[in-house]
Amino acid sequence: MIVDTSRFGPLEVDEQRLLRFPKGILGFPDEQEYALIQTAEDSGFYWLQAVHRADLAFVVCDPRLFVSDYVVPVKLEDLSQIGLSDPSSAQVFTIVNKVDNMLTGNLQGPLVVNVDTREGRQLVLSDRRYSTRHPLMNLSEKQEVVSKTA
Repeated sequence: MIVDTSRFGPLEVDEQRLLRFPKGILGFPDEQEYALIQTAEDSGFYWLQAVHRADLAFVVCDPRLFVSDYVVPVKLEDLSQIGLSDPSSAQVFTIVNKVDNMLTGNLQGPLVVNVDTREGRQLVLSDRRYSTRHPLMNLSEKQEVVSKTA
């Protein structure tokens, strides 16, 4: 499948890399289909590119690359909405933002994806241990991030 992107131009994307968010992502309820694009083989960062809107994409990563004890307290009803009965069959992503020289992650709004069906949902957590701008990485320090999941 060819997906138009504003950053990379048209990209051929394997349909196994397509994710569906039936309720959309916060702020974009009408955009439900996204392609998960890995731009470098050894990177833990991905682009979550809207399939039908070239100008809409998010940088995402597995938050456990930076916050090893990060756990999403998921309710069974949230899991069942994306066809999950077992949390171990889920992949969790956080949306990444750049603030000055810091990469931050929205750990209060994780994206939870059913690996088998590729359906996902953005959760809104009430747990205040984490913020919507949780520091992940200082860009002024050279660090290597290797993909361990996804």
